[in-house]
Amino acid sequence: MSILVKLRHVTRYDYDRPVRLGPQLVRLRPAPHCRTRIANYALEVTPAQHFVSWQQDPFGNWLARFVFREKTAMLSCAVELLAEISALNPFDFFLEPYAETWPFVLTRDLREDLEAFLKPEPAGARLKELVASISHRPCNTVDFLVVLNRRVMHLIRYVTRLQDGVQTPEETLACGTGSCRDIAWLLVQILRHIGLPARFVSGYLIELRSDADGAAGEAAIKRDRVELHAWAEVYLPGAGWIGLDATSGLLCGEGHLPLAATRHYRPAAPITGTVEPCEVGFSYDISVRRMAGSGTAAM
Repeated sequence: MSILVKLRHVTRYDYDRPVRLGPQLVRLRPAPHCRTRIANYALEVTPAQHFVSWQQDPFGNWLARFVFREKTAMLSCAVELLAEISALNPFDFFLEPYAETWPFVLTRDLREDLEAFLKPEPAGARLKELVASISHRPCNTVDFLVVLNRRVMHLIRYVTRLQDGVQTPEETLACGTGSCRDIAWLLVQILRHIGLPARFVSGYLIELRSDADGAAGEAAIKRDRVELHAWAEVYLPGAGWIGLDATSGLLCGEGHLPLAATRHYRPAAPITGTVEPCEVGFSYDISVRRMAGSGTAAM
């Protein structure tokens, strides 16, 4: 049984005077490879006097390019979507026989196709030490990735970090804490350094309260919630791109709605663009609620 939920996400920029905006690139539409069915989607941008062009970026993600005619003192992007949340088995895939045991070697064709996702950033001393500690003793590939994902979860404490940008893996390992984007980027680099193709993903994470009896403990979700989130995806021959969320130590499931999956974290930002020099106020609001008749009572 699926649960139909409505997600609303509003991002707003307030300027201290009317300013001229350069083209704004908005990556807030679930990507084509999203496994959760999106029943309806709408993006409303203010000011209303604009041109919009929907495109797909070099990685196949949806991208809306907005060009504004006049100066404005405010820019707002409002997303509303309906998602059908149905239980997904994150292990429902098969691997090519040669990739079932780690370590394995990609075929030449795959290496050429995935070259951009195999090239790591230069590693510092801490990342080198971590990569060197990863065992290359033959084992089941899926088991290996589950253990590695959970190792990163236990190594780095997940925190909310309001500062702009993404920490380098060296910074994340040094402080032992990181936001979801910091941890995702660290895992991407680890995977690439051991020869596995990996990409950075930004998206929505929807977590619904369990209505089952006995749901308790620290991991229990006490209320429905949604947030902008980031995770990593690894390419496995025969299975394709598989999501790894090192903030929870789990494989990605039905609540992970990818918006942009990219070689680097820079082109995965939800909104990018230019604006005349000015003072800017930023605010956002994001919420999720169940729709009536969607398997459980409406919230």
